[in-house]
Amino acid sequence: MVIMTEVKRKKSETFESLLRRFNKRMIQSGKILQAKKVRFKTKATNKNLAKQLALRRLKIKTKKDYLRKIGKLIEE
Repeated sequence: MVIMTEVKRKKSETFESLLRRFNKRMIQSGKILQAKKVRFKTKATNKNLAKQLALRRLKIKTKKDYLRKIGKLIEE
C-alpha cells in the first residue's frame, strides 16, 4: 500500500517555503530513508560465487606481483 505525501500551497506562500515544507514532510514520513534502502540494497552472493571471486582476485594479484618482480609490468 502506497500512501502519497500531499502538500497544498497556502495562500500567498512562496515556492521555496512550499518546497521546504514538502521536504520536511517527506523526511518525517520516512519515505526518503525507505527509498535509499531499496536503491542501495545489494543481493547477497552465494558462498561458492564469493569463493570463486576471491580466488580470481588472488590469482590476478599474484600474477601482477610476479610480472612486477621480473620487470615486465611498469608501475605508474
